[in-house]
Amino acid sequence: MFTRLWVDNYKSLVNFELRLREMSLLLGPNGSGKTSVLDVVHALRQLLSGKVRVTDPGVFPTRTLTRWDSRDLQVAEVEVALADEVLRYHLEIEHERATKRARVRLEELVDASGDALFRCEMGTVQLYRDDGSAGPEYHADWTESALARVAPRSDNQRLTAFLEFFGRVVVCGLIPPAYRAESVRESEQLSPDGHDFADWYRHAIQEHPDRVHPFVTDLQNAIGGFRGIRLEKVGQEARSVMIMQENNGTRYDMRLDEASDGERALATLYALLHLGQGSTLLLDEPDNYVGLPEIQPWLVALSDACGSSVPQAVLCSHHPEAIDYLGLHSGILLRRGSSGVTTAHYRLRSGAAEPGLKLSELVARGWEE
Repeated sequence: MFTRLWVDNYKSLVNFELRLREMSLLLGPNGSGKTSVLDVVHALRQLLSGKVRVTDPGVFPTRTLTRWDSRDLQVAEVEVALADEVLRYHLEIEHERATKRARVRLEELVDASGDALFRCEMGTVQLYRDDGSAGPEYHADWTESALARVAPRSDNQRLTAFLEFFGRVVVCGLIPPAYRAESVRESEQLSPDGHDFADWYRHAIQEHPDRVHPFVTDLQNAIGGFRGIRLEKVGQEARSVMIMQENNGTRYDMRLDEASDGERALATLYALLHLGQGSTLLLDEPDNYVGLPEIQPWLVALSDACGSSVPQAVLCSHHPEAIDYLGLHSGILLRRGSSGVTTAHYRLRSGAAEPGLKLSELVARGWEE
């Protein structure tokens, strides 16, 4: 799980540190930096996939530099607790504003003692073995992650475990109106807006058929008349996600794009809990399309799953149900002062200090600290 994130010169995140728990709820006013936190993690996830360059959209293009900061160096650092150790990943990106080009000045992975597992400085890579001894040295393309290109071997299992962890990170801000009903291929990763849910679901049920039943059971409890989901063959390779419904004793099927936005959102949220393959979840306002009676059962299911089938969850939300259910124990308030810089605050005011007021009501009045 993520234990610490440190970011400098990225949007409103300047010398910004965030300590994360097994369950964390990021709350705060619009523009306070909540989505920027998720954007940084998504950018790191993309970079460490080895499929993008640093300036690609959704990674670290020059426009992500802090507008009022003249420095050209952008830094991100994460600490990750794996099974039996904590690893720290450090990334420095040097931008050239005039040409909108950038390069990785420094990329390294170290353990809790500071011993290196990988280091790439100005395109020169130094590999290290799990026992700390130095391995090969070579040159790499400094417009992308050199760490992502390291092949797994018997003597770099710690480095490989770190990359595998990042490969299971899911960052989403669901937009159900963009969903496609048909899938022509399987996808191991759900897109940030969830539009390829059909591709991801098609892959997930092949990988975890044993988890389909509890997923369907939760949806039956959440959606009135819901009976199940099936994939219907509509071409040689294409499959359409069909929602099976029953109302007034009549059973019928409808395509995923015929379901309501809320039903599509709920299907995705419960699928992430049951079919997410042990993914760390970072979700931006997952309650946007979900009705008031539907959000708390999902929050309860998420809390039950967190630490087991879901190793860690980080939510950004304004929803009163999320604030009241998670805020006191998991809430982290983000604020931007007159300087425009985002800061994190970990102590939220208890409702006991203001008898009769829920935490969400304290937040609405600006009395949460």
